[in-house]
Amino acid sequence: MTYTEIGYEVADGVAVLTLNRPERMNAYTNTMRLETLDAFDRIDADDAVRAVVVTGAGRAFCAGADLSAGGGTFDYEKAKDMFAEDDMLSDGETPRDGGGTVVLRIAACLKPVIAAINGAAVGVGATMTLPMDVRIASENAKFGFVFARRGIVTEAASSWYLPRVVGISQAMEWAMTGRVFSASEALAGRLVSRVVPPEELLPAAIALAREVADNTSAVSVAAIRRLLYAGLSAETPWQAHANDSRLMVEIGSGADAAEGVTSFLEKRPAVFPLTVSRDLPAALPEFPKRRED
Repeated sequence: MTYTEIGYEVADGVAVLTLNRPERMNAYTNTMRLETLDAFDRIDADDAVRAVVVTGAGRAFCAGADLSAGGGTFDYEKAKDMFAEDDMLSDGETPRDGGGTVVLRIAACLKPVIAAINGAAVGVGATMTLPMDVRIASENAKFGFVFARRGIVTEAASSWYLPRVVGISQAMEWAMTGRVFSASEALAGRLVSRVVPPEELLPAAIALAREVADNTSAVSVAAIRRLLYAGLSAETPWQAHANDSRLMVEIGSGADAAEGVTSFLEKRPAVFPLTVSRDLPAALPEFPKRRED
């Protein structure tokens, strides 16, 4: 696929995906959705990619849905591009909201994903960051879960993610008021892990991605990511421990575990031989599970 609304570059084990409609503050479109889905398929298939950074071109991260259709923007009969007719719910009649298909694809990614939020992240521009593993914000960033002010509801699985990321009370405050808030408030509410000056944002995100790429087993990171997110929905710690145990047995006997210990004892950097494309363990728990209604 040739990309027209995102940028995609890979260097030193890090893929940088840039939302790229700066003249429209990177407002979300169906084209952007399809290109982002394709990019994450490429990311999972490419063993040279060990971590992902997602950012925006220009002064915004993503200002939300493109509202150029006016009052019918969220009317399925008038603006089908906002929905994913290629991905229906189990009733066979209801299309998924388009932003949700991106969120679910990011959730299923086998590589860690870091958001470098450079400016406004509003509506789907905010919710698409929730399945990303780390969110770093520029001092210029602003956030808004503005759905109630547009007469719609929280979307893109944010009703699942947002309370888990920031807690139910903070999630309700931001969602029920729909107000736009600062990077400092996002940090206080634990939506982002740190706030940095604008010129330090992308270097900080790439440095974190490189720390993963340079020092860890790709298979271990993929398994840990899956364990942690699947654990959010585990009914008991016993269920989570069962998942841990299966993977410890399977991965612990593998080449990466042997290399990790040997390199530590020999006081040298590890060179992990296993790859995500070939060597994912069979015991990897499923996430997200396609279980609905």
